[in-house]
Amino acid sequence: MPTPRKVAMLAEIKDRMARASIAISADYSGLTVAQITDLRRALRPANVTVNVVKNTIATMAAAEAGRPEMAQILQGPTALAIGFGDPVAPVKLLTEHLRVKRMQLTIHGGWLEGKVLDRAEVESLATLPSKEQLVADVVGKLQSPLYNFAGLLQSTIRNFAGLVEARANQLEGSAA
Repeated sequence: MPTPRKVAMLAEIKDRMARASIAISADYSGLTVAQITDLRRALRPANVTVNVVKNTIATMAAAEAGRPEMAQILQGPTALAIGFGDPVAPVKLLTEHLRVKRMQLTIHGGWLEGKVLDRAEVESLATLPSKEQLVADVVGKLQSPLYNFAGLLQSTIRNFAGLVEARANQLEGSAA
């Protein structure tokens, strides 16, 4: 018979997994409570929650949330970071925090919108530009040919106007 506390934990984890855009699983053994709290604070601005979870409860929550593939990233003592927005920002913040604080946190893997990622794939996400940067790059690349075309039209009109003005000056000079 499950305890009310475990039922509440299951419901909370299930809700987070159902809303998640990314989940990162890591081995928290060797970290102090203060370090885990510091990690939670560092990831909070990116709309990420970090919880130490029991693998059996998290596996049941993943199945109930309709995302059973999330259970594949749960191994050993697990700290689960779940992000609810831009999927790249949590990974960037996590890797940056681990690098700055020199924390030894082994990443088991990740889950990104239905796809299970291994450790290397999670770490490669940290090198991607942000969504805003990608959108800005695409817009810039779309605008560049338009600006070039507008400049070409303006220079053609300017050259033609200069040609007409030079011919008009030439005709005035020959008439006088």
